[in-house]
Amino acid sequence: MTTPSVQIPAHAHLQAGGTSVVLDLQSADQPIIVHWGEALGPIGDDELAGIARAARPQRVSGGLDETARLTVLPQESGGWLTTPGLEGDRDGADFSSRLALTTATLSSTDAEFVLSDAAAGLEVQVSLTLGVSGLLHQRLRLVNRGDAPYRVGALSAGFPVPPTATELLTTTGHHLRERAPQRHAFTVGGHVRESRRGRPGADATLVFVAGTAGFGFERGLVHGVHLAWSGDHRLIAERTPTGDAVLRAGELLRAGEIVLAPGEEYETPDAVGSWGDGLDAFAARFHEELRARPTHPSRPRPVTVNTWEAVYFRHDLETLRRLADRAARVGVERFVLDDGWFQGRRDDTAGLGDWWVDAEVWPSGLSPLIDHVRGLGMEFGLWVEPEMVNPDSELARRHPDWLLRARDDLPPSGRQQQVLDLSHPDAYAYIAGRLHALLDEYPIAYLKWDHNRDLVEPGSGPHGRPRGHENVRALYRLLDELGERHPGLEIESCASGGARVDLGILQRTHRIWTSDCLDPVERLDIQRYTGLVVPPELMGAHLTSPVVHSTGRTVSLAFSALTALFGHLGIEWDLTAEDDETLDAIAQWVALYRTHRGLIATGRRVHADLADAALDLRGVVARGGGEALYVHTQVRTSTAHPPATITLPGLDAGRRYRISITVPVGAGGYLGQSPLAWESEPIVLSGRTAATVGLRPPVLLPHAAALIHAIAVDSPAG
Repeated sequence: MTTPSVQIPAHAHLQAGGTSVVLDLQSADQPIIVHWGEALGPIGDDELAGIARAARPQRVSGGLDETARLTVLPQESGGWLTTPGLEGDRDGADFSSRLALTTATLSSTDAEFVLSDAAAGLEVQVSLTLGVSGLLHQRLRLVNRGDAPYRVGALSAGFPVPPTATELLTTTGHHLRERAPQRHAFTVGGHVRESRRGRPGADATLVFVAGTAGFGFERGLVHGVHLAWSGDHRLIAERTPTGDAVLRAGELLRAGEIVLAPGEEYETPDAVGSWGDGLDAFAARFHEELRARPTHPSRPRPVTVNTWEAVYFRHDLETLRRLADRAARVGVERFVLDDGWFQGRRDDTAGLGDWWVDAEVWPSGLSPLIDHVRGLGMEFGLWVEPEMVNPDSELARRHPDWLLRARDDLPPSGRQQQVLDLSHPDAYAYIAGRLHALLDEYPIAYLKWDHNRDLVEPGSGPHGRPRGHENVRALYRLLDELGERHPGLEIESCASGGARVDLGILQRTHRIWTSDCLDPVERLDIQRYTGLVVPPELMGAHLTSPVVHSTGRTVSLAFSALTALFGHLGIEWDLTAEDDETLDAIAQWVALYRTHRGLIATGRRVHADLADAALDLRGVVARGGGEALYVHTQVRTSTAHPPATITLPGLDAGRRYRISITVPVGAGGYLGQSPLAWESEPIVLSGRTAATVGLRPPVLLPHAAALIHAIAVDSPAG
């Protein structure tokens, strides 16, 4: 073991946002995270030394003479015989490194380490940062200090989890069913989730969570990791025979994708770890840190109407003007023209890449529609898909070398389209130029930025190299450039629904499209698990037509509206086909959202762990606990009739609340044959009582919901 420099202390303690990270800096070649979790408060050097010493394992029979430690970048050279933190080589040489701590820079919330291996010509800079809400961020920067190229195989950050973490939670899914939860035991060995789709993908796991058996949203210690990256990635949960358990996160690199010339470097995406007592506490750390960003949307989230399910590709100025009239009538504040406005785009087989207004459909350009929309007091938004190209387009015919491919033949198509190589300087310049031209010509406040297919063989051409990594970097650069050139522009990240949901894209956009599925039954889980990272105000959630386009299910307006309430509300519906009564009802729901959107965008998201799986209870509790909104949903018929008592989590235990049911006109769905005892006159309960004793909910039809409102009747203690 290399002896650390005398300038390096024996240990370090980072604290922020209710989280402590304790590092042992002298027991191995590299720093060791010996505690990540609950804040330990002010503790002295003697106790920190005790924590570090207490974590040292003994030598055991059948093992190495010194039991390997889980360091910040574990290596085979240190005896670590499971997944290493760094994999790479120089044409077969230097396949194993021995990186050791050489310098450390520490503060109360940050630790910066330099690990060096002079013989292998490698240096890794390790950055650990605690954010304001207690999220642990890790970044690694690998520098080639040698004289020959170094091929990077993998570089990943590790987050140790406690031995009580015996159950794993990830998400999976497909188009129209993103982020479906799945659980299994956290046994010895590696549990791997990868995406090789060039984007996170609809089946990707948003988080990798390890926790106590049976953990829920309200309780159960959990630790988890998310990778802030919009491309290929690998997340691993690994338990070793030596009693270590770790979550690893890093970019998944294809063969030869990152080859560092002497002096070049590679930096990993931000790996972000959260923890908490229950998944709601875990999610709250993400939400609080995102909301603390200077770039976080601060104005009320505008109610949006999107034209896709109203007209699809059938663009007609008068029809769209009537739709805008109806949208303004019900309280919409942003009108978004979806796919079909650009050259040759009558269906999804042609036109992608030709980003100028189709003169046949729009002989006077988009101004007549935009002027009408803005005259009604609404912002105007436009759909684009800049990373894609149809082979039937002028762009593809003129520049076939701009399409990602690994050979002469094109990869398998998806939605009749191929992928543009944004890392190609000329392709990037063309797309950036067309977008700037549109934004300069028209008062466009919002771009719905789509990405409708997975990447297959994303290479630079025959005998070329992979370009997935470079395309993500080019996308980020383009989004940053648009933001700088067009202040105030908002961008939504859509990817054939919710196939690109990550904090890398959300650093540069203003909301994600959660799913193309607007069926509120399906949306309950999609939104619940997307919310493990994404706060409600960044999660697109729209009212749907009575017959849902994606599933064919018939749903009520009330159920659709209450499911969409805890998100960024919009409408995906042909309002021109509805009568005055329906429009008035929609307007009431829009008004309800506008009344409460400040609470929704700043409050803490909560979910009740109810014994009856037929019921769903979720809510938002205001900062300071002065108010809360809950939506109670009857997902299907219950074994109990009337249903059993439900509890309201998240309220201030020491305060008293007036609790009532709020039912907009025409909500429907109520089955009770006698009035609910607390429906006509609110009840007063303490937050503790509401969370432990609870109350009887109304009897509802399956696929119906009720809104419960809690308002504090006293001031906080002290």
